[in-house]
Amino acid sequence: MSAADVLSAARARGWKIATAESCTGGLIGAALTAVAGSSDVFDRGFITYSNAAKQQMLGVLPATLNAHGAVSEQVAGEMAAGALARSDAQLAVSVTGIAGPGGSDHKPEGRVCFGLAGPNGVISETVDFGALGRSNVRAATVRHALELLRQFAS
Repeated sequence: MSAADVLSAARARGWKIATAESCTGGLIGAALTAVAGSSDVFDRGFITYSNAAKQQMLGVLPATLNAHGAVSEQVAGEMAAGALARSDAQLAVSVTGIAGPGGSDHKPEGRVCFGLAGPNGVISETVDFGALGRSNVRAATVRHALELLRQFAS
């Protein structure tokens, strides 16, 4: 899945895209903006690494963070919804996860939660990439986020 394909699909619908990133630290936005001409589709990106940033910039509820933790489908969904509401985009993707090293039995290294918000509402999912190492988990996360965006924009 290429970022150019995502941009083409969104462009065909007249949509703009926003990102809300935690564990990838802006890599999804970087992949999209590496494509020449992306400025007509990519609206903005939020890098919300801390819980405070998730709350302040995206409106993630403290109660959601307390109940489910930052790495959860609930938080990913609120991140995506917040990015959509705080941008001029029609489609927003979010990621929050444990790139490693580390993790726990409950939330292992390589677990990433994705959120997608668009005209039909918000969905979220969890993918366990495994303990691939930090850079590989982040790269896999970017690829999966681009695929989600392409699916929704197509």
